[in-house]
Amino acid sequence: MARIAGVDIPRNKKIEISIRYIFGIGPSNGLDIIHKANVNPETRVRDLTEEEVGRIREIVDREYRVEGDLRREVQLNIKRLMDIGCYRGLRHRRGMPVRGQRTRTNARTRRGRKGQAIGIKKKAKK
Repeated sequence: MARIAGVDIPRNKKIEISIRYIFGIGPSNGLDIIHKANVNPETRVRDLTEEEVGRIREIVDREYRVEGDLRREVQLNIKRLMDIGCYRGLRHRRGMPVRGQRTRTNARTRRGRKGQAIGIKKKAKK
C-alpha cells in the first residue's frame, strides 16, 4: 500500500483517482502532481514502482500544503474570523450557514432539527 503525506491511498484504483484521497489534493492538483512526477495517470497504485511513489511523495511534500498543515490553517482562518467578530465569524460561532444560503427553510445540516412532529395516537375502539 502506497503511503503519501501520511495517508494510505487505495491500491486497486488508478493513481489519478487514488491521490485525491489526500486532503487538499483534488482533480487538477492530482493531475499536475502525476505529470510532474512523470507517471502515467492510468497506472494502478499496486503497479507503481518505489521510485515513482518516491517522486510523487517528494512533489507533494515540496510543493503542496496538505493534510494536517492545511487542516490547521483552515481552522486558524475560521478562528481569526470569529475573533475579529466579522459577519462570517459570527455565522461560524452560531453554527449557521456562512455563505449566504437561505435559512427560513432548509439549512438543516448546519442548524439541526428544532423538534420533530410527533404523531397523535388514536384511541383504540372498544
